[in-house]
Parts: sequence; structure tokens; C-alpha cells
Amino acid sequence: MSQPRRRLLRLPRPMADDGPRHTKLLARRSKLEAEQQSLSRWMSRLKRAFHAVEKQQQKVTRLECEIARLQQS
Repeated sequence: MSQPRRRLLRLPRPMADDGPRHTKLLARRSKLEAEQQSLSRWMSRLKRAFHAVEKQQQKVTRLECEIARLQQS
């Protein structure tokens, strides 16, 4: 009969020093928070600008319609 396969007994890996990894993680989280705040500010500016452009387009369209109606009369 064949024998069962031998299992290799491996020692658990020694825990690496998490100091640099933890520091990097904290730095990335603070960078993420700063970028999210920056994005939020830009989004509010973008919304304001977008609505201003929409208003201008509506005014131009309304004036074009008025002119077209006055020319037909």
C-alpha cells in the first residue's frame, strides 16, 4: 500500500513590525479625508456654475422664442 503524503510542518511566520505599515495607513487616511473635503468644495462650486449656465441657456432660449414670435406678427 502506498503511504499517505507527509505533511510539512512549518513554523508560523514571525509577526513583522507593523510600525511603518500603521504609519502609512494613518497617512493615507488623512490624505483621503483631505481629498474628500477638496472634492466636496469643488462639487459645490461645480453645481453653482452648472445652475448658472442653465439659467443663461433658459434666458437665451426665451429671448429667441420672443424674437421669433415678434418677427412672425
